[in-house]
Amino acid sequence: MTARSSRRAFLKALGAGALLAPLSGSVPLVAGQRANRQPNIVLIMADDMGYSDIGCYGGEIRTPNLDRLAAGGLRFSQFYNAARCCPTRASLLTGLYPHQAGIGDMVGNRGYPAYQGYLNDRCLTIAEALKPAGYHTLMAGKWHVGERRPHWPTDRGFDRYFGLISGAANYFDISKTKAKGVVRQMARGDQPYQPPQEGFYMTDAFTDHAVQFLDEQGRDEKPFFLYLAYTAPHWPLHALPEDIARYKGTYLKGWDALRAERHERMVKMGLLSARWPMSPRDPENQPWAAEKDQELMDLKMAVYAAQIERMDRGIGRVLDKVRQLGQEGNTLVLFLADNGGCHEGG
Repeated sequence: MTARSSRRAFLKALGAGALLAPLSGSVPLVAGQRANRQPNIVLIMADDMGYSDIGCYGGEIRTPNLDRLAAGGLRFSQFYNAARCCPTRASLLTGLYPHQAGIGDMVGNRGYPAYQGYLNDRCLTIAEALKPAGYHTLMAGKWHVGERRPHWPTDRGFDRYFGLISGAANYFDISKTKAKGVVRQMARGDQPYQPPQEGFYMTDAFTDHAVQFLDEQGRDEKPFFLYLAYTAPHWPLHALPEDIARYKGTYLKGWDALRAERHERMVKMGLLSARWPMSPRDPENQPWAAEKDQELMDLKMAVYAAQIERMDRGIGRVLDKVRQLGQEGNTLVLFLADNGGCHEGG
């Protein structure tokens, strides 16, 4: 496969992706610049994040690194997604409708090819397309498109992997995850990995390994493809105390006022037309004035915000490493979310 055809394969996969939520990009390539080398690609995904949560889309959460990407690149104002976690990931990785890739729903096998719960052998992943074109293929984070071997990242074209094979889990201790009786598992390379019970935080672990992979694989002449799939801010609501403290009290004004403020900022940013009225409040959410547990709701939203800010800080570390490697001018960076905000409790 040529470098040109490998790029086409990647862009085709991303085009399914207009099924992805908002995408901020830094695209600093100049015509003729380093024409002898394919561009590096860094693809970063958040999990269950509302598109207006981050600063560059009108949110009040501090996301300076994502805001900087948006300021220097593109913000998408129209997009589509597959509405759920696994199907979106399957489409992103393969460029196919999720049913064609074998993941029409989640990772359970329903006995039909379109619902087998893992990527089938008739699709090509981005990593499998880019690896023959000379790319280092690196991944850190949530996989969730195949629970068992031979359906792990290293079986589907990735040279290096560290992360969560399963769906979202307890950020501090995966053994404590309570989700329909499913056992969560992590892996390093092609081997199971059990994180330490002390000093472990999922978001930071993904960032640490992404930076390590870039440091070890990004110094030679081969281009790199890094897929960094965070679980933040997917439930459970787990953040570090110092991050939570920065947001406590921010949300006491309530969701009615916050929605109006976000809408106003998005109109000023040009992301929404002033002619478009704000959507009605979800009928399941009562008016803020009637909410009896305002302090608890403020805390929950503060934890959620803290999860996103910690993720943004990690993204900053990844971008710093790209700069340190002298690759900023030849690296395409994209950020997206797998679907909209989570409708489940934390």
